Formats: sequence, C-alpha cells, structure tokens
Amino acid sequence: MSNSYRYVDPDYTYIDPKSGVLKNLAAITDSEDLLFFESVKVTKRINELHNNPIKINGIESLFSIHQHLFQDIYGWAGKKRLVEISKDGK
Repeated sequence: MSNSYRYVDPDYTYIDPKSGVLKNLAAITDSEDLLFFESVKVTKRINELHNNPIKINGIESLFSIHQHLFQDIYGWAGKKRLVEISKDGK
C-alpha cells in the first residue's frame, strides 16, 4: 500500500503502535483489510445519508456526519480529536 495511507500520530492515540494502522472497532491491523472494511461500511452509511441527509449548520453538524459515516469502524468517530493526525504529515 502507498505511504499516503500511513498516519502520523506520535502519541499513538489513534494509531496501533505495532501495525501503524488506525485503531478500529474490528481490531484490524492490516491496512489493506482496514481500507476494504472501511469502504464497505462507509458506502452503506453514505446511502443512508443520501436518503436522510444531515443539514449542515455548524461544526457540530460535521461531527454528526463523521460519526454517522464512521460509527461502525472507529470508536472516536464524530468526536473532536485529542491530537493531530495526518497522512504522512500533510
């Protein structure tokens, strides 16, 4: 997999220190497997939002959308991050 999908999180708040993969509810430690799992789950949630959209009226709305899209994958979905994480420092 491309380095563009390796996250930088020096405190390992969101990253598994052994695998470098985002910590997730399914305990997936392979980045390719997590990408596939995330794609399947988010696609389902996107369809739900298409049928029942969340109106954007501030930052809390964006957190709600993030929570809805990623609720099946990450325990921290929809919450303000405690540390900055980025893909390869970008």
